Amino acid sequence: MSLTAVRAELANLGSAEKSRISARFFKTGPGQYGEGDVFLGVPVPETRKVAIKHKTLPLKEAEALLKSKIHEERLCAVLLLVHNYEKAEKEGDVKRKKEILDFYLKSTKYINNWDIVDLSADKILGRYLLNEDRSVLYKLAASGNIWERRMAIIATFYFLRNNQYDDTIKLAKILLKDKHDLIQKAVGWMLRELGKKDERLLEQFLRKHYKKIPRTTLRYAIEKFPESKRKAYLNGKQLFQKVVSKGSKR
Repeated sequence: MSLTAVRAELANLGSAEKSRISARFFKTGPGQYGEGDVFLGVPVPETRKVAIKHKTLPLKEAEALLKSKIHEERLCAVLLLVHNYEKAEKEGDVKRKKEILDFYLKSTKYINNWDIVDLSADKILGRYLLNEDRSVLYKLAASGNIWERRMAIIATFYFLRNNQYDDTIKLAKILLKDKHDLIQKAVGWMLRELGKKDERLLEQFLRKHYKKIPRTTLRYAIEKFPESKRKAYLNGKQLFQKVVSKGSKR
């Protein structure tokens, strides 16, 4: 298995029409968040198949793939890391897990679009930090790099799935002031996932920080509420009603 083979397979799977659609969808125009990103037009499932097929690709070659200007090549590199991290965890290979984590954190410059972040941050960074010191997330949240900030909050998705809620709440609070809609959406998404676990905690957060919550974040956070309750929050009418606890899973 080689870097050349990976690139050739991805190129063969590409579609000119899908490439044009992806370029528009991922905002690659001048001044947009994805400016300059190049797409082959390969669907994510096909990219994942290539990554798994080439799972033995050495990290040095994966690094070259990750530094590519082509979006699917960078995504393939990250999906390869995710697969190998999960394999290392199943095998109890602590050294390999740390190696992948260090590589991931060293390479954040190239994990530079929202899908690449969303398909990896919780599965590598969040997974590794489940029982470790999480200060790195707060450093990422304070970064001037939008993708590192998104990485910080998305990593907590793994904590939520393991009934650990504090860091999602703390990082959401920190990122409420963020002006970028991709961060506002990510924060709202994680708050929504918090609400699925413990609606009481979500409502407490919303009431406490209501005046600071961007509209985009609020809409995402309350998306699963009943329509009447959702409208009440959007209109500010739900703020002082009693919160009925459904039982915390913390």
